[in-house]
This record gives sequence, structure tokens and C-alpha cells, in this order.
Amino acid sequence: MAFLQNSRSSLPRPSFNILRPALLSLCLLVPGGLAASSGLTELDDPQLRGTATFRYLGLPLYDAQLFTPGGAAFSWKQDFGLQLQYRRNVSQKALVNSTLDEMQRIGRAAPVRDQLQTCFKAVNKGDRYLAVSEGPNKVSFWLNGRKTCTMSYPGIKRSFMSVFLGENTRSAAFTQRLRGQ
Repeated sequence: MAFLQNSRSSLPRPSFNILRPALLSLCLLVPGGLAASSGLTELDDPQLRGTATFRYLGLPLYDAQLFTPGGAAFSWKQDFGLQLQYRRNVSQKALVNSTLDEMQRIGRAAPVRDQLQTCFKAVNKGDRYLAVSEGPNKVSFWLNGRKTCTMSYPGIKRSFMSVFLGENTRSAAFTQRLRGQ
């Protein structure tokens, strides 16, 4: 036993420096936010369909990613996930009000202010919101991988998601890129 104690100090200590680059590489290979966005597990084989950056007066506000089952073409008939990664800090009030204003502007208004106030929290630069549809009448929200709520209202999927994916969005080019067209 004394022999082992004396020889242990001469054995090299395990080095994890070799593993660090491998782990970093693995993290970089995971599609943007997919691992952290646990809500995507609600979809059947979620694959990235399209990406786009939304700008207002030339300033980037958020990067968007659309996930569809198997990366299929966008369809309102299928469930899908929409992730926004914010490039700026935005208050809860601004998120709620701008969402409701846009829903009204595109003709998809719904009385969901109370639900939005429950679902939406203030975001900081780098935060990710994920919205995943569950049929035509439910949309669940995750902030940085944690579920914040599920909104239920007749037609809420189309009402809410049309702000980003509808025919009358603020930027047709943004919507086309997001849809992967």
C-alpha cells in the first residue's frame, strides 16, 4: 500500500484541456438555440426552415428562426416554432403593446392583453423567446428555455404568428426569408 501512495504522486494528473475544444465544437454545431429551446420538443422532428433579422429604421431588433416539422415548407396547417433572439433590451410593456398594435394593424386583433402580460417578460440583449403552436387555438411561450405560459384563444395561432409570418407584415422580405422562400 505504501508503494501505491508513493507512486501516485508521480502519476500525471488528468488534463481536461484536450476536451475543452471538443466540447466547444459540439456546442457550436448545435443549431442556434435548439438545445436551449425545450419547447421545440413539442414539435415532430423540428428543423430550421428559415432565418431573418428584423430591423426598424435600419437598427436590428431581433433575429428570428422558423422551425417546422422536418424542415418542411411553411404551412398554417402544420404546427411550428418561431424563435426571436433580441438584440436590444425591451420592456414587458413595449412587448405587449407592440404585439397588440401589430395584431390590430394586420386585422388579427384578439382580446388577449391579459394573457400576453402573463406570457411576456422584459427581455435583455441576447434573450430568446420561443413561440410554439399547438393546433389553431394554442401557442406556448418559452423565455430562454423556460416555459412562461400557454395562450388559448380561438384562432390565436394565426392571429399572433401573422405578425411575423402573415401576408401583411411590416417587412415582406423579412417574412420571405423567415419562411425559407
